[in-house]
Amino acid sequence: MRVFGATDISRIGGILVALTLSLPLSADNERVNIARFSEGNLEGWELKSFEGNTEYRLETDTHKTGLRALSQGTASGLYLERRIDLQQTPILNWSWKLEKPLPGDFNEQSKAGDDYAARIYVVFSGGAFFWRTRAINYVWASSQPKGAVWPNAYTTNARMIAVRSEETPEGQWVLEKRDVRSDYRRLFGEEPDAVDAVAIMTDTDNTGLEARAWYGDIWFTRD
Repeated sequence: MRVFGATDISRIGGILVALTLSLPLSADNERVNIARFSEGNLEGWELKSFEGNTEYRLETDTHKTGLRALSQGTASGLYLERRIDLQQTPILNWSWKLEKPLPGDFNEQSKAGDDYAARIYVVFSGGAFFWRTRAINYVWASSQPKGAVWPNAYTTNARMIAVRSEETPEGQWVLEKRDVRSDYRRLFGEEPDAVDAVAIMTDTDNTGLEARAWYGDIWFTRD
């Protein structure tokens, strides 16, 4: 069961949090840093385990320092509570790469196949109305094509977007840029207010397989 602090929300294969936030909106409207893994910085990130612990540790490859994730039939994530005003900084930026991808021979739209070598969650808290907590999952898909969109296998409050798929070579750092405000409008048919948390997770508990991925810095910008 993967529940990230929200009462009565079924496992979503990710993070749907009814958050009580302690961090204010950033005064810097041009860039809001979420993760500074390239600086060896994990400040503020917390662990949430669902099925064993995926191993997360800061390492340096031949190019740069990042957060390396190793999952062997496990599911745990790291999350950071941070309120981001999407009117000011709606663009989510991050880099990632796959060291060992998952085979594309299972159905990622099913509960049995809800595993991803790499994914980034953007969480919108429902506050007191916890059932309105929503999440966008930006995933590196194995069986779904790039650009595919589908509801999470465990809850309609989460949507999945295949930002990358098997056509991207493994071992290659890729820089991503997503307009979160636009994605939210398209997926949920409403205007979003603010992001309340960002999380990462590499998990293989459903398939029992092994996956290795790297996460680089994560930040929001105006453009």
